[in-house]
Amino acid sequence: MKSLKRILGVLWIVIGPLSVVLMAWQAWEKINEAAAGVQRINTAMQWGIILLVFIPIALGLMLFGRYALQGEFDELPQHSDDI
Repeated sequence: MKSLKRILGVLWIVIGPLSVVLMAWQAWEKINEAAAGVQRINTAMQWGIILLVFIPIALGLMLFGRYALQGEFDELPQHSDDI
């Protein structure tokens, strides 16, 4: 189980930046497809908010993967008294 946690940690570290890049690419495409004027501004604002919310989530995913890779989750407490 410990090796599975470490493998998934590497996977999460890779998925974090990859998902940010793919989402930014999608945002770029959608903004460029929008008609010029107010519609393009609205689309850019919507994608800006989406990226503003999603980037910290992706950073947290990478941090979680780092902790899993370091073995921080190998010994989890079974009861609240163990904390």
